[in-house]
Amino acid sequence: MKIALFVTCIGDTLFPEAARACVVLLERLGHEVVFPAEQTCCGQMHLNSGYREEANRLARRFARVFGDYETVVSPSSSCVGTVRELYGLENVFELSELLVGRLGVEDVGASFPRRVVYHPTCHSLRVTHVGDTPLRLLRKVRGLELVDLPAAEECCGFGGTFAIKNADTSSAMLADKCATIEESGAEVCTAVDGSCLLQIGGGLSRRRSSVRTHHLAEILAAT
Repeated sequence: MKIALFVTCIGDTLFPEAARACVVLLERLGHEVVFPAEQTCCGQMHLNSGYREEANRLARRFARVFGDYETVVSPSSSCVGTVRELYGLENVFELSELLVGRLGVEDVGASFPRRVVYHPTCHSLRVTHVGDTPLRLLRKVRGLELVDLPAAEECCGFGGTFAIKNADTSSAMLADKCATIEESGAEVCTAVDGSCLLQIGGGLSRRRSSVRTHHLAEILAAT
């Protein structure tokens, strides 16, 4: 299958390893991955800040760039939620839902010998509704010990521009999330949104925690 990669702003500038892992993983599974160079932002930040017309222009551009592809994948549930639920583009999928729901694959041949906790991000829970697909994939990874996360569905405090406009509230939410991650005994925290992992990773780093963050794609690409 030919699959177009939507890298996202976060992926392009701050989390390129997640996008590279998507390519490695999908090519290992026998698919052709293409990267439309004309792609830009999906407009989510503009929508969140009230700039609807600017977001609509980006939506129209996104449709021109990706509209002719049967399948588009992205390592960001929040961006997928924007272009699919708000713009009505049904050919765009978050990585885990593409693998499990569309390609019918749970065992991707990965190996990652670490204790891992999964943080379900707000958009994956309430917008894209990926359900347990990330967990089903993680349970098939060789050597991986999946541990439970207390209060898993609590927000990490990122929320895009929310973390900037409401910094004190965001920081308090992040502190709670980091504490529960450390209490889980995990070595690695994973999620399907690089933006949330950047928030959590920054919080863990400032706490001098030994827990590291890895995008789900990085774990699934590991051998």
